Amino acid sequence: MEKVEVGEVFTISDEAGEENEVEVLAAFPVDGVEYVAVSFTEDLQEETDEGIDIFLLKVDEEGDLAAIGSDEEFDKVSQAFDQIMEEEEGGE
Repeated sequence: MEKVEVGEVFTISDEAGEENEVEVLAAFPVDGVEYVAVSFTEDLQEETDEGIDIFLLKVDEEGDLAAIGSDEEFDKVSQAFDQIMEEEEGGE
């Protein structure tokens, strides 16, 4: 399975077919499946105080980013991501 690294940039298409660049902010496994948290590169460059949108995606067998299939899966991944963020904040 391909490993995705933090800082990697991917181009993804949204529902309207618009392509957007996203940067990987975190990569983490949940139940043996690799997931990533990404944000739009242009949002990261602007550094506004409004915060940035973070999206959780699955890494498929080819190392491509894919949508998370079910609400249960998303909830599980979201909780794991929140836990990682709390640990990082607490460790500084």
